Amino acid sequence: QVQLVESGGGLVQAGGSLRLSCVASGSIYSINAMNWHRQAPGKQRELVATITSGGSPNYADSVKGRFTISRDNAKNTVYLQMNSLKPEDTAVYYCNAHIITIARMSVYPYWGQGTQVTVSS
Repeated sequence: QVQLVESGGGLVQAGGSLRLSCVASGSIYSINAMNWHRQAPGKQRELVATITSGGSPNYADSVKGRFTISRDNAKNTVYLQMNSLKPEDTAVYYCNAHIITIARMSVYPYWGQGTQVTVSS
């Protein structure tokens, strides 16, 4: 059994910052890519940022230069530092990780429950 638990969401004014965290726990053999997605009301879920097991990041154009994804492999944790937040960043943010478990020994995507980020104008 694997769980992903996000934290760090909240309400912030435009121009402010938040740092999201996501911890993976359970019978984990290894973790490949770790990603952050978001879903705003009435919109499809979109990929915000991704980071490989080696630490190479990629970002959606809408957040480049403002968001930074990082990970601590020893802690099975991925972070999303969000700066210069805009009202259009308001969404539920979901952590996603491609994990090889000890039981399966094959990669499978796991999702967190989501954390709300609200940016006021």
